Amino acid sequence: MGDEVHGAALVVGRTEEVRRRLEDSVTALAAMIGDGWFTGHEDTVGMEVELDLIDPLGRPRPVNDAVLARLGRPDVQHELGRFNVELNLPPERLAAGGLTAFERRLTGLLGTGEVESLGVRLAAIGTLPTLGADHLTRDRLSSPSRYAVLASRMRAERHRPVAVHIAGRETLRFSTDSIAPEAAATSLQLHLRVSPERFAAYYNAAQVATGAQLAIGANSPYLLGRELWPETRLPLCEQVLDTRPVRSAAPPRAWLGDAWATGVVELFDSIVRRVPPLLPTVLAEDPLACLSAGTVPTLRELRLHNGTVWRWNRPVYEVQDGRPHLRIENRVLPSGPTPLDMVANAAFYFGLIRALADADRPLWSVVPFPVTGRNLHAAARLGLDAVLQWDGVDVPVARLVRDVLLPLAADGLDAWGTSPVERDRYLSVVAQRVRSGQTGARWQTVSVRRLEERYGLDRPAALREMTRRYVELARAGAPVHDWPLP
Repeated sequence: MGDEVHGAALVVGRTEEVRRRLEDSVTALAAMIGDGWFTGHEDTVGMEVELDLIDPLGRPRPVNDAVLARLGRPDVQHELGRFNVELNLPPERLAAGGLTAFERRLTGLLGTGEVESLGVRLAAIGTLPTLGADHLTRDRLSSPSRYAVLASRMRAERHRPVAVHIAGRETLRFSTDSIAPEAAATSLQLHLRVSPERFAAYYNAAQVATGAQLAIGANSPYLLGRELWPETRLPLCEQVLDTRPVRSAAPPRAWLGDAWATGVVELFDSIVRRVPPLLPTVLAEDPLACLSAGTVPTLRELRLHNGTVWRWNRPVYEVQDGRPHLRIENRVLPSGPTPLDMVANAAFYFGLIRALADADRPLWSVVPFPVTGRNLHAAARLGLDAVLQWDGVDVPVARLVRDVLLPLAADGLDAWGTSPVERDRYLSVVAQRVRSGQTGARWQTVSVRRLEERYGLDRPAALREMTRRYVELARAGAPVHDWPLP
């Protein structure tokens, strides 16, 4: 939800008018698809990377306004917390050179020394281990008004504080009436531009892939000083972003879904029918009038609404250079640890979903949808120790990735036109990570335990020292499976 939003623009209380505009937007989208408005399609991919700002000792630095002013880059923007920023990489084709271009751009930003004079390092880490409760309050939200408006509207929708409870190796409980704790979670978001005709196949393939991609990419084991799940982002987001009043029949705002997709129109129609809008607006542009006039509607009301439904795979409608297009935004992965690791995770995902979407026997035609949700949560809770169900059989995730999914991902990258050199470079990183068992989450937890047990550091000191070492190792560039332990 990158559009600026001001409270004065909201039309709270005009429920029927807002609902009709959203329904008209879905009707307009269906008409555009039926009338062939999505022409000249290109298979492009994109990446967004959320980053934390820390000081040389590994502690959060809530100075993103100063960092953005120093960088002066339009591709680096505010994120939710004052200690967050987001990098938006331009789209690339997966033909020769595309993946390498992503790695080069990520390395260029994460390796920059431009902000060190501000006492800042850039950290790509799923949940910043050194955050305290004082960093996750309303007054630590970023300066753009959309964050304050969103936080206010979520409080009004919920009518009560949310109780967060995450039980892993240790247990964390806290209560909040703010969206601010969501700033603890930073993610790697992968975008795939998709034609309307192929949208359901790719979307369902992305749903199938979530468990495996999270298991191999887990990098978020700590929150507020507690060791929780290898991928603590998932339960944190699902709980903090749940605005439903007690006994509500609406679905949660952060979720995987509850059924296989039949098409992009159905996905947008579902959130209009089932999820109350947090940012109700009725703008001057009438989408159906636009169609009658032969112009492309922005569907801004629908886009704003969609931006407040945090599906782990989100359908996206956008207009660029006067032309509409559709994307799938995969939101399940954490940020980090290194540019090489992140591009390897992206290569695995893009290759796997291409192979699954092209299969003669789609898995979603034979596998019940609830299996995907169970796989996703098992992977978040257990990482590479998880057992996932694949095609009706329970398989340890490491063996599943090694024997089934990596060969599929290689076939998919070949189908995209990725060069064999790039394909082998990035998929070998995933293979070696799985073989070694050292994900970012595993490196973090083993490092903290050793710093506590061998060197006598208490938990806060161990987390600071681990985070400091993490950033130094990430800047050196070696993938996480090669990182030494303390």
